[in-house]
Amino acid sequence: MGIPDSVPHDPRPDDDGATVKIRTVEYAGTLATPDGPMPGDLPQVAFSGRSNVGKSSLINLVLRRHRSKIAHVSGQPGKTQAVNFYRVNDHFFLVDLPGFGYAKVPKKLRDQWKGLVEGYLSRSEGLRGVVHLVDCRREPTPQDLEMLDYLAELGIPTLVVLTKVDKLKSAQRERAFRDAREKLGIDAEQMVAVSSRTGEGRETLLEAITTLLEEE
Repeated sequence: MGIPDSVPHDPRPDDDGATVKIRTVEYAGTLATPDGPMPGDLPQVAFSGRSNVGKSSLINLVLRRHRSKIAHVSGQPGKTQAVNFYRVNDHFFLVDLPGFGYAKVPKKLRDQWKGLVEGYLSRSEGLRGVVHLVDCRREPTPQDLEMLDYLAELGIPTLVVLTKVDKLKSAQRERAFRDAREKLGIDAEQMVAVSSRTGEGRETLLEAITTLLEEE
């Protein structure tokens, strides 16, 4: 499925009361090699996470792409094989990183993705922060811990998003949040709970992204 050059905004009623409004979104380019050219010099916020964590669905939620999805949601994990850039409000790039940890992808290809992601993260001067996704129903994996350690080593601000929170009851959520914070070694302020199905947490996430973009 091809990525459209430009997708019109899909307005929803609650946009009128939104703190952060998404007005325009355009596909801006793809990075397929670690040393490939960036599509521009706007600030960047990257989304990362394990394959099948719901990253494409979350990106579409954040960008308000319900009918015309800009990030392709696949039934088969591991489909995102490059770093994709989306220009938002002509103000920043939302960057979609390849998912990791999908066992059915050949090791050689997984290693290529790892090199691509690390190459991007280590040389992107415009990167203001990374939004790292973790499925709230699953324990954080060694790959999640490795990613957070790598981001900390590079000094990149990181926000952890617990996805699919609509799948848990209240008591289960509290336990999942507590366990994730302990295992990932992060503060409560560094974590946001989001549901791509219900839209819960979208505004909080957008506000956090705005804060990342405002920080030098």
